Order: sequence, then structure tokens, then C-alpha cells
Amino acid sequence: MTNTHSKPTLFQAFIPIIFLVVALFINVRIFGDSSLDGSNQIILILSGGVATLVALKLGYKWDTIQNGIVKSISSAMASIIILLLIGCLAGTWLLSGIVPAMIYYGLQILNPTIFLFAACIICAVVSMATGSSWTTAATVGIALIGIGQALGLNEGMVAGAILSGAYFGDKMSPLSDTTNLAPAMAGTDLFTHIRYMTLTTVPSIAIALILFLILGFTNSGSGEITETGEILTAITSRFNINGWLFLVPLAVIGMILKKVPAIPAILIGALLGAVFALIFQPEVVTSVAGWEGANWEVTFVGIMKSLYGDISVVTGHAMVDELLTSGGMAGMLNTVWLILSAMIFGGVMERTGLLKRIAAAVISKVSSTGSLVAATAGTTIFFNGTASDQYLAIVVPGRMYADIYRQKGLAPENLSRTLEDSGTVTSVLIPWNTCGAYHSGVLGVATGAYLPYAFFNLISPLMTVAFAYLNIKIRKIDPSKAEETEEALAEE
Repeated sequence: MTNTHSKPTLFQAFIPIIFLVVALFINVRIFGDSSLDGSNQIILILSGGVATLVALKLGYKWDTIQNGIVKSISSAMASIIILLLIGCLAGTWLLSGIVPAMIYYGLQILNPTIFLFAACIICAVVSMATGSSWTTAATVGIALIGIGQALGLNEGMVAGAILSGAYFGDKMSPLSDTTNLAPAMAGTDLFTHIRYMTLTTVPSIAIALILFLILGFTNSGSGEITETGEILTAITSRFNINGWLFLVPLAVIGMILKKVPAIPAILIGALLGAVFALIFQPEVVTSVAGWEGANWEVTFVGIMKSLYGDISVVTGHAMVDELLTSGGMAGMLNTVWLILSAMIFGGVMERTGLLKRIAAAVISKVSSTGSLVAATAGTTIFFNGTASDQYLAIVVPGRMYADIYRQKGLAPENLSRTLEDSGTVTSVLIPWNTCGAYHSGVLGVATGAYLPYAFFNLISPLMTVAFAYLNIKIRKIDPSKAEETEEALAEE
């Protein structure tokens, strides 16, 4: 069938973006921090509707637009399932005493002065081992947030340290999906990409760690040793705290290291948490159940509540009681709603060529290597904010800029590095992006609260642009090699 639709003008491509930006600005001004409770989701869907009207005007059929939406949502389904299962995991890990144990031992080991520095390193190691910033935030990250709150540290600072480390490890891990996606889009191989990315990533994390040390010495929290003792007593008054509880998180990390897919690994982790709750915390299970009946019925209700709904363990200590709560799977539904709304908007924009038209206008303005890398970084960040998905922010610019990089004699690893330095890491800084929504929901910290302290995520795109303008470690290829690369890609 012959395509009858017209190509969009630059103004037409920007109409949905302008609507989105203006509507979100008004929405956030009115609703403030509660804008993610539903109003932002409606704005994203309405923006998708505006994009649809533009596409229909261009001659696109509704079936084509709908297919784009369905494909976009389908690409996020694995993330949505993981998110729901992490809600279950958080519930059973609280019920079993795993999270309380992490807080209990962490309070005794981590000094407030070096806490931010240590939290960043811990998350970097775990994320590099697992290849997942999402898993790191949902396991170690949740525990570190609890410890940081108990020490009286600003939750935005703690979340910034967690996400800085998590995204460093995610970028550098060969197990990471984005670390595999970026070189695939640019036309280079995985390990060349990782080695080349090290040049900008290591200085970025080094600066971030120095800043966390400075923050630690100037903001060591309000938690005192005496209060810490009260917190420890409150935890042990309700939970049987012991080292055996750490077998569950170690098992989850081990499964991911063995390349067990994230979904079954997290599900097994949640179920193991339920088993350990039965073994070590039977009284907590009974209190959470709030049910009268046979013992097996009470146990069943307690476990099920931890998996799907709100639970809390009351100790009598206000701060501890605030930490020992979980929303289970239901607690993640609002974030799932946000992701679905974002993917509707991104699907329409991508499928109808509106995003490509905007990127094409940017490409026509570049001249030097520095301006090309800056344009690439700006485009990925722009897509993170408009397509609301880090994968689109890597795929679309990667496909668009690949030919330009080859024509200018730049090795493809320059592009793959830029895609990760600016696309992967900035996704978490945007509230309506799938990553921003996810991490904000999992850690319980608003995006605006942790954004100023996510130093690694803020520094990375600046570092990759600085390297390009200063011509530091910019790998070149000769024109004949560029032509050979293009032919090879064409054959693939």
C-alpha cells in the first residue's frame, strides 16, 4: 500500500512539544508535588492526542498511530512487570526483616560523615555486578534511604548518592541493556564501547565522590548516637535481626550475576522473602495480617498483604515506624500509570516521524566535532523529556546521527559513548520519564528533591561534551573506513 502521508514541518513537529511543556508547567504550578498523582499522566495523554491530531492532518491513518502506541507500550512491558514485582519484593523484604536488618547493621557500620560517599560506592558495585540501576535502587537503595533517614540526612542527598552510584555501575556493566543498546545503535561492539566510555565516566564519578565527601563533612545529619541506639532498640523490639536474613538479597544478586533474567530473579527474591518471614518473623506476619481464624489463614493473609498492599510495623518510635512501611504491588500502580501515559505520547511522536523531524533540524546546524557531540547530547536529553523513555533517547538519536559521525570521520564509539553519557544518565532526572518515575516511586523521593545531588548524572553529559570540544580522546576513522562501515551496516 502506498503511503499518502506528508512529512511534517518543523513547526508541526513542535506543536505537541509546546503543548506538553506549557501544560506541564501550568500543571506543576497548580498541583506541586502531587502532580505525579495523576494530573501529569493526563497531560501526557492529552499531548499524545495533540500529536495524533497533527499526524491525522498529515495523512496518517489511525491504525498506524495506534500501532505505534501499542509498540511503544509493548517495549515498556518488561519494565512494568519488574516494577510491580519489586513492589512485592519490598513488601516481603520488610515483613521478613531483611530491610530492617540492613538498616540495623548499616546504622552501626556507616558513619554519617562518609555515608553519602559510601552509599555511592556500594550502589556502583552492586549495579555493575547486576547490570541494573533499577534492581540496585529497589534493593540496596531502599535500605540506604532508610539508613540515611535514620541518621537525619537529607533524603534528596541520599537518593542522589544512590542514583549516582547505580547509574555509574549500570553504564559500565556488560550486563546492562542500555550498555548493549548504545553500541548496537552506533555501530560498534560492546567492549570497545565500555573501554571508550571509561575515559569520560571515571572522571565523572571521581568528581561526584569528592562532592559527596564535601557534603558529608558539611551536612553530617542530625542523628546522634543516643538516638541511633533508640532506633536499634525499636527495630529489635519487633524483628528477629540476624545475619541469615542476608541470604535472600545475596541470592538475588547471585541469580542476576548468573544471568538469570530480572523478572524471575525478582519474583524468586520476593517469594524467598515470604519464606524467611515465616521462619524468622511469625509474630510480625500475624500482626500485619490483622485477621482472626486458623493459623494457616492468618499466615496466608499476612503474606498476601505484604505482596499486594499497604503494610506497616509499629514499634512506638516515630522515625522507625515511618521507615517500616510498604505499599506492595499496589504502591507501584501510580508509577505504572505514569509509564503507560508517557509511552502513549512517545509512541505517537516516534511513529509519525515528529521526533525525527525535530532531530533533523538539529543535525543541519552542526559543524565541528564539539558541536556535533553537543547536539547529540542535547538531542538525547530532549528525547528523554519528550519521548519519556531512555530507550527511545538512545535508539532514535543513535540511528539519526550514525551516518553523520561516519561522514565526519568519527569512530562509532564516539556516538555510543555520547548516547550513554547523556541519554542513559539523564533519564532519571525527568519526573515523567519512565526512569525518573520509577526511581522516584521506588525510593520514595521526589525527582526535584534528588536532582541537585545526582552529581554523576549531571556531570556525565557535560564531561562528554567537554572532551569533544577539547578534542580529548576523540577516535577518528578515515573516509574509506567510514564507507566500509556503512556498507557493512547496510548488509546487516
